[in-house]
Amino acid sequence: MDQAKINTDDFASLSLVMNSIRRAGATTRPEVSRITGLSRTLVSKHVAIGQALGLLEEGKLGLSTGGRAPRLLDFKKNIGVILVAELGATGMSVARSDLQGNIDEIVDVDFDIAEGPESVLARVEEVFDVIMAKEKVNLWAIGIGLPGPVEFATGIPMSPPIMPGWDQYPVRQRFMEKYKVPLWVDNDVNVMALGELSKNNDKRHTELIFIKMGSGIGAGIVIHGLLHRGAQGCAGDIGHIAISDPVKTICRCGNVGCLEAVAGGAALARDALAIAPTGKSKFLAERLQKNGSLSARDVVDGATHGDNWCVEAITNAGRQVGSILATLVNFFNPSLVVVGGGVSTAKDLLLASIRETVYRRSLPLATRDLEIRLADLDDRIGLQGAAEMVLAELFKPEIFRQWIEVGYPKTPIAL
Repeated sequence: MDQAKINTDDFASLSLVMNSIRRAGATTRPEVSRITGLSRTLVSKHVAIGQALGLLEEGKLGLSTGGRAPRLLDFKKNIGVILVAELGATGMSVARSDLQGNIDEIVDVDFDIAEGPESVLARVEEVFDVIMAKEKVNLWAIGIGLPGPVEFATGIPMSPPIMPGWDQYPVRQRFMEKYKVPLWVDNDVNVMALGELSKNNDKRHTELIFIKMGSGIGAGIVIHGLLHRGAQGCAGDIGHIAISDPVKTICRCGNVGCLEAVAGGAALARDALAIAPTGKSKFLAERLQKNGSLSARDVVDGATHGDNWCVEAITNAGRQVGSILATLVNFFNPSLVVVGGGVSTAKDLLLASIRETVYRRSLPLATRDLEIRLADLDDRIGLQGAAEMVLAELFKPEIFRQWIEVGYPKTPIAL
């Protein structure tokens, strides 16, 4: 379609219409008008443009509300694919997504992020290539989540504490040069927050915080239904907020008394390794003798089996996170807090400790309608979030304008 036929002012509303149909699935013109607040005439105009671009198609007849049954609109989700990867400290998940964020071809790979970017990203590329080789696909874009601070505007990791050798590595440039498609990179917690947002059908929860308790601790913040990244992209890095308890534990960032240095998964593993030889935890002593090492998973397992030291360690981690979270609840007043990450597999024990601390230390009005719950880690929320990150960026008016003329995204896109 001739881009010149679309006025500059049209792109904002056109993008709004495309996104509403993409997210809703099969829907009608009147419903799109209701969701977007645009007139039915303008919606019909943009639907016609979407059909001319090959993005929309007419579906079957919908239900009549008294008059002629409306024709459903479908977003053509299979005209392109997105490759996504969620990297953690000790493993990664890689998958393929259609243009509505439906994930398939999931591959899990164990690795150590400290191996460095060349080794780790080469393995990501290997899996991408295997997925693409299974059938001919029209690759539109790539989305990657990293376990450290990322300058979102450039897709560059910046001084990530658990990622030696990754500082200012050109992740985006590397993949765009090989695959010739646009790519977006964000930290893994932001990606998880987007995943939670994409599957959240409760319209009450447009203000939410996603807490990831993995090797480190971070938060993804959603305001008015949009991810808040901050000026440079590092909003929500709560793992390096100093706790109130007097501790001298040195964090990986170099400061003393950071939250993740006392309550993160790496901290739990460190403390478990120190306590196991003392006889204070029979469970950990047996695990250490059997495996030769200990992890946060062992502490969670010990708590599940009723080991007193492990129970107290998980409970204390919940109290520390809850104390910081209470400050955020008073300041930000979210309606939903979701707790995910490896440590969250401690489930009710951890959640009860977090809830008790938040409700005790927060204002009554701030917690009156507050829901605090665990993430459903089986949902592959990080991969879904990586896909949603890419789709949200692709259909922003300023990006949409760049690829609309050729019919699909390709480099160079001015990211």
